[in-house]
Amino acid sequence: MIGYVEGETLVHRLDPRTKLFVQAALAVAAFAHTTPRGLLVLSTAVLGICRLSATPVARSLRSYRAFLPFLLAGPLIEGATLGAPWFVPADAATPALASYRVLLLLLVSTAYLRTTRVRESRAAIQRLLPGRAGVVLGAGVGFVLRFLPLLRHDLATIRAAMDARLGSERSLYERVRLIGVTGLRRVLARADRFALALQARCFAWNPTLPRLDPTWRDAPAVAAGVALLVWAVG
Repeated sequence: MIGYVEGETLVHRLDPRTKLFVQAALAVAAFAHTTPRGLLVLSTAVLGICRLSATPVARSLRSYRAFLPFLLAGPLIEGATLGAPWFVPADAATPALASYRVLLLLLVSTAYLRTTRVRESRAAIQRLLPGRAGVVLGAGVGFVLRFLPLLRHDLATIRAAMDARLGSERSLYERVRLIGVTGLRRVLARADRFALALQARCFAWNPTLPRLDPTWRDAPAVAAGVALLVWAVG
């Protein structure tokens, strides 16, 4: 789920700079309006983005299932007490809204990743931030977006191999240790191969990036982003 998916949706055809702007505007609005009513409006916007980008909500959330327990833990810990009544819903309300806000931002990020090629993201960042700083940031983002699916695949392969060898019979500590050590070993091995590949291909600071040409389709998206910013500061 976390990676580019070929498609012809409206969001696929938008300029990546427009999509980054809408993401930033939605994030600002999410932190400005933290009430249930404000988050309800943002939920409508996020579901609209997912619909326009053909991003399945349930499958997207499953891709982040490793982080979901942490989002659930915040409200539970905040609302828990050492004595009766043992749990105070009013104390858990604020962190619950904050966790829900994070889920909305994760869905928007997934929609961006599914509809934007890595090279387009790098080109957008380097054009928004000129100079060597933009090149470094653009290259870093490109590397992360390419490596993340590989690392997730490595972890899934390690878990499948453990299950095939009755790893599920081991203690939780032993399973976490094996996955962590083996996963770290694979990360370091991939990093070494990646560095060698960059040297072999004469990694340059001025690569030929794809052209970014905004079209009339970007105008409504930019207007929506401006509306979100106005709503956030209003």
